Amino acid sequence: MLFSDIRYAPEAREHDADILDICEEAFGPGRFARAAERVREMAPHAPELSFVALIGDAVVGAVRQVPISIGGRPALMLGPLAVRPGFKGRGAGRALMRLAAQAAREAGESATILVGDAPYYAQFGYRALPEGSVLMPGPVDPRRLLGLALREGGLDGLAGRVGPRR
Repeated sequence: MLFSDIRYAPEAREHDADILDICEEAFGPGRFARAAERVREMAPHAPELSFVALIGDAVVGAVRQVPISIGGRPALMLGPLAVRPGFKGRGAGRALMRLAAQAAREAGESATILVGDAPYYAQFGYRALPEGSVLMPGPVDPRRLLGLALREGGLDGLAGRVGPRR
């Protein structure tokens, strides 16, 4: 199948099982021990800010965004981002990242964070957060805690404990 066969859509309830399968395939059972998973347990993701990559009706990739609070300030946490192994390298992950950022900006969000590989996420504008500024609910390699300003100054002064948005 060609890259042009992949289409993108907002996440819907019927995609849940496929997204869980893709995450299991991509991250395995160890994902449940990660700090990012603790955040996802605290707060539900926002389907209106989350997207799937589809070939026909089959979900081949997904990205979710979780509304959170950092030191009382609203933000988003992006993740998981996962693409089925047979579809990696076709641009689906990059397209999902762009869709997620665009939707977050249009929703009026100011910043999003994620835990991931800086070299990959730098292409989307993510940069390392100042060490110790954002406190996740579990250990995180500070070099992997990244942020993206969704508007001018969106990361300025972003600091504190990550928790659910109230």
